[in-house]
Amino acid sequence: MFSKTEALSFNQPKFCPTATWNFNGITIANESIVGQDPIAIFVSTNNTVYVTYWQYKAILVWHEESVNPTKIIHGNFTEPWSLFVTLNGDIYIDDGEKNGQVQKWIAETSTFVTMMNVNSPCYGMFVDINDTLYCSMYYHDQVVKRSLNDAVMNSNRVAAGTGIKGSSSNQLAGPAGIFVDVNLNLYVTDCKNNRVQLFQAGESNSITVAGDTSLNPTITLRCPSGVMLDAEKYLFIADQDNHRIVGSNLNGFRCLLGCYGRGSQSNQLKYPFSFSFDYSGNIFVNDQENSRIQKFLLMEDSF
Repeated sequence: MFSKTEALSFNQPKFCPTATWNFNGITIANESIVGQDPIAIFVSTNNTVYVTYWQYKAILVWHEESVNPTKIIHGNFTEPWSLFVTLNGDIYIDDGEKNGQVQKWIAETSTFVTMMNVNSPCYGMFVDINDTLYCSMYYHDQVVKRSLNDAVMNSNRVAAGTGIKGSSSNQLAGPAGIFVDVNLNLYVTDCKNNRVQLFQAGESNSITVAGDTSLNPTITLRCPSGVMLDAEKYLFIADQDNHRIVGSNLNGFRCLLGCYGRGSQSNQLKYPFSFSFDYSGNIFVNDQENSRIQKFLLMEDSF
């Protein structure tokens, strides 16, 4: 059915080109568990699920098979938009909204430390294979990065965008979710431009890989907010304002989840902000304005 990639903290399955998911999601957590408008989610390779709880300034942690969270980590972060978990269980969490920083919860000591100074919330966050931390600054139309091996805290470098809102190949307008592949290519959901941009390693000009302005447009996006690649480098996107998850294959893009319009039924989504694969290829979605986490099961491959 599919194989899995090793040495990453997140799941990057290799799907059959005809892979499909059950249209009806299973609610694994509702508003009573995750609060209103859940935003950030991460599923690790051992199927541990991490979700931020805005109102309680907490990170909820549970194994996929657990009904209730098995751990609740409280911190002094405010309105976190994103989080990323590394192989050793450390959690990087956005705290840019009011405190201007990215924090790290150290699993070994259960303490928080500041890892990056930012002047905007990080609508997307990523740690690449070289231990470089990325933050997409939605309000500054730019993605910045810093090496976690650099002792100097104020060493942010520009990864993408000029800091001036625009639609040129070197510009962004409201960047949200990001993904960095093993070749250090950076994928950015460019929300206000309704596109997904690929900044190849070391390049300041990008290529539109999804949206109306792409080379081979097969999908129209409205404020994409989350992006992941599978093992074959096919794109999966949270098409937020179209209330769906879309994916690509050899024939271009197709709707995968939330294909029945905006709503609260099990086959519908409402402003899904982010998503994550589990070890088995199932998709976990932060169904933001339905205040729930939905799990969509991978179906037997169809031919």
